[in-house]
Amino acid sequence: MNFEYFLAKRVITTRPYKNSISGPIIKIGIIAIALGVIVMLISIATGLGMQYEIKNKISAFNGDISIYNFQTTNYENSSIPLDFDEDLYTNISNINGVVSVQKIATKFGLVRTKKDFDGVYFKGVDQNYNWEKIKRFLIEGNFPNISNSISNQIIISKLLANRLNLEVGDSFQMLFSRNSESSAIRKFEITGIFSSGFNELDSKYIIGDIAHIQKINKWNDNQIGNLEVFIEDYETLDSLTKIIYSNTPSTINVQSVKDKYYSIFDWIKLFDKNMIAIIVIMIIVASINIITVLIVLILERTNMIGVLKSLGSTNYSLRKFFIYNSLYIVSIGLLIGNSIGLLLIYFQKKYNLISLDSEIYYVSSVPVYVDLYYIILLNIIIFIICFLVIILPSSLISNISPTKAIKYQ
Repeated sequence: MNFEYFLAKRVITTRPYKNSISGPIIKIGIIAIALGVIVMLISIATGLGMQYEIKNKISAFNGDISIYNFQTTNYENSSIPLDFDEDLYTNISNINGVVSVQKIATKFGLVRTKKDFDGVYFKGVDQNYNWEKIKRFLIEGNFPNISNSISNQIIISKLLANRLNLEVGDSFQMLFSRNSESSAIRKFEITGIFSSGFNELDSKYIIGDIAHIQKINKWNDNQIGNLEVFIEDYETLDSLTKIIYSNTPSTINVQSVKDKYYSIFDWIKLFDKNMIAIIVIMIIVASINIITVLIVLILERTNMIGVLKSLGSTNYSLRKFFIYNSLYIVSIGLLIGNSIGLLLIYFQKKYNLISLDSEIYYVSSVPVYVDLYYIILLNIIIFIICFLVIILPSSLISNISPTKAIKYQ
């Protein structure tokens, strides 16, 4: 243990030091750093949480990448079929980073009950559809039992169910338009109700058997609306979209979920700028506070500085002593800030204490996401910046004369 660290530790832990003039200033400095850390942690956790939650919800109901007929102007209303190619399906499934590929078809229709009606998209899926992607959103009932025989079972969102006064076990009719032919009418039974908290999705889809769309559109069993591709890592979305596009013929188009919902993804990008702005402001505030604390410590310990200088201590040694003092205060602030910040994040994650309007924010409560990498990086950055900003004010020690300092009261 070097002399400066030993001296700083002894001085900091003494009761007279805690009760000195600088005591309240030190406490304010610690509180300021702790509050800054709390605000930064919450900002990062909520910013990342909002981004991940919205991305995951959109991807769960749409896939990360869609493959459809190039002539289709709107693949949400499948009019021109995509001929299913087993070789293409296998090639895409084997691309590194692709988790699954699913057959989909959608068609706009009119849900009609005895008292009300509403226009929605019927999303058709086959027996191989991976329900695990939306399992967490199922709040009542079960998923449809889709097999080789055509199934009339569907799931509907809570939003639509409330709007149409429907519940699990109820049946309703749905009207589908057909080119130059009379409308097709199908009767469906509700087996489950889901709620994603994303009104743009909840107000849009009911999910059932793809065979209905194939029959209404007079397609064969190998004709679908589009393929939904789910990937392992969202960060590879752009590169995988290009790879898949290069592996498809010219008659097929490929679109990422980011391009489909570009306005929403542009909006959530703003969270990154907000997080950076908050972090910069909080670090500036913390830096100003630690500089103030250091100056107060130096002024209060002027007499001690004079004594140590007269005993042979160098300016460098004394600067190290005060830097250790300041870094101790920073460390305490970081410890308290991290503890309280992570505790608040935990309570929000577990109990959803703060709710939001899902019509505006696409989520019903503030989502939080804790990434250990970001937490460690944030603490390292704060510590390094605080260390750098206290180097300059610590140079005040060089201007203190030993003879004058000893007389200083």
